[in-house]
Amino acid sequence: MNAPFTQVDGPRLIQWNSKRQAIEAQANQYQIVILVLPGFSQLSLSSFVDPLRLANSVSCRSFFKWMVASLDGKPVECASGLGVSVGSDFSGVGQTIQAGRYPDMVIVCAGERVEKQASAPLFNLLRLCRRHGVSITALGTATWLLAEIGMLDDAACTIHWDKRAALCETFGRLRVTDQLFVRDAHIVTCAGEFACFDLVMQLISEYLGREAAISVCRHANAGYWRSDDDRQWTINAGETGICKPLAEVIRIMDDHIEDPLPLRDIARCVGRSQRQIERLFARSLSASPMRYYLHLRLSRAKRLIEQTELPVVEIAVACGFASASHFSKCFRQVYGINPTACRT
Repeated sequence: MNAPFTQVDGPRLIQWNSKRQAIEAQANQYQIVILVLPGFSQLSLSSFVDPLRLANSVSCRSFFKWMVASLDGKPVECASGLGVSVGSDFSGVGQTIQAGRYPDMVIVCAGERVEKQASAPLFNLLRLCRRHGVSITALGTATWLLAEIGMLDDAACTIHWDKRAALCETFGRLRVTDQLFVRDAHIVTCAGEFACFDLVMQLISEYLGREAAISVCRHANAGYWRSDDDRQWTINAGETGICKPLAEVIRIMDDHIEDPLPLRDIARCVGRSQRQIERLFARSLSASPMRYYLHLRLSRAKRLIEQTELPVVEIAVACGFASASHFSKCFRQVYGINPTACRT
């Protein structure tokens, strides 16, 4: 949906946790500009936009308005091969901001190859938004672009779990969490995919009220939405066939990739014996605890090789291996190729 910006004297900066400002906002349309990059996640975009459409429907008024913009104003193809039409280009969005017509939020939606999608027009537009106090939201991998431009140096942030290790190793100064979404001042980062639904439901709830949000959930056949401090991937007993004690062990392993813990220390953390943990892994995963732990570390190493230019020796250390030779040997045993063969 293409929508003009509202002419105001300055940017309408609305903090989600302010009831007074939320009431004032309901007297106006909430304007959103979505910047889509080639290969973006259609799931992220739909999970954010469709609830806004439903919110307008259940509230019987067009409170939320949005438009989509691309680099050159031409349709953009998402990762699934579907084309999305747009209403403006990045330059046009920048001109409206410079003219004093400010959106309430500018959203960046990217895809898997985000490292190659930095561009002067995009960065100039993001800097313009920041200079004029326009809130910026990064969906999924788009957090990488905000880190590259230097907007996250003093802020907590999140990114899709598949890119988290690469982000941390590439931009060591960042405070990266595995939360679903993080709101820090005028910047919001979201893990993407279905987490975009949780983010927009929070927005709808705080602006239109919980009753409206529940109605949107009902229309979307969703039982609930998660909070911002929920972690991206939580193993729930009964849903995955993995019991709570085993899920706790896996979480500890995942938190200690760079400094692997011996099984006795893991057992002490969860208050169980090593033998009990071994039985849990054998029954649910048909693997030994330390073999599973090794696969976790190698999986992260593989993502770092594919997504960064870090030397293999640095990746080995970051994933808890004492030497590059031992890392390469373990990698070949699991994946059948040398680590460098994964780098494209």
